[in-house]
Amino acid sequence: MQPLDVEDPEAITALVDLAESCALDAAEYVRSVIDDEVRIADTKSSSTDLVTATDRAVEARIIDRLLAARPHDAILAEESGTRNGTSGVTWIIDPIDGTTNFVYGLAGFNISIAATHGGRVVAGVVSDPIGRETFRATLGGGSTCNGRPLRPSGPVDLGHALIGTGFSYLAERRRDQGRVVAGLIHQIRDIRRLGAAALDLCYVAAGRLDGYFESGLKPWDLAAGGLVAAESGCRLAGLTDDPPDERLTIAAPPALFAELRAALAEAAELGLAVEDPSARPGWKF
Repeated sequence: MQPLDVEDPEAITALVDLAESCALDAAEYVRSVIDDEVRIADTKSSSTDLVTATDRAVEARIIDRLLAARPHDAILAEESGTRNGTSGVTWIIDPIDGTTNFVYGLAGFNISIAATHGGRVVAGVVSDPIGRETFRATLGGGSTCNGRPLRPSGPVDLGHALIGTGFSYLAERRRDQGRVVAGLIHQIRDIRRLGAAALDLCYVAAGRLDGYFESGLKPWDLAAGGLVAAESGCRLAGLTDDPPDERLTIAAPPALFAELRAALAEAAELGLAVEDPSARPGWKF
């Protein structure tokens, strides 16, 4: 297989088209089973961190389609882990981002698929089966929702900003994250906790949230939605100018970003410790 030329728009478009095809197929499958009894197959990091049979079925479906089209690519998937490849392209898959929403019959879960090459996310798709919205982006090619170009909210001061966030499934980390929110909430318009990081990032791209922050994100939480946000014109980083990663992700339009980051730094002693910081390098967007 020829190495991917990231300077070739057609090559990147082929990747995002494949990701979108897989995501739409997965979304159709989820809609077909959503009225069935949800079977919780297992728990993961804690007793509240759920995985269902549907998560695993969707992931297998996506991987089969990706590898049928590109058998030499690598895979990093939330439920099944890593499969090595030789092409230089790695697919990062979250079959159902927001599984708790899915289990409880709440909207907001999604299918997230991204392609990376050389440490950069080059293509990403986030599909919302209930809202029937598909967000897609390519590196340098902008981002869209159902074909419409995305733009974040216009200039807004922190005091009038609607900010999204999320919380860990680990009790001790949730306590630290709660302290951050307590230190921030009086400085902003309000907080939204929607329950799915990929859609939070897409909603910042679409101007439905003015900004977003969260610690503890895994690559499959961040990759596709992060590219959608970055390609809409948002800035993504951690607490310093390092790339967003498991320690902290902040996403906001440039006019708000510095003010939001300063408020977060001041809000609390951020509980950003991770099990192995070196194991989760930040992706570049």
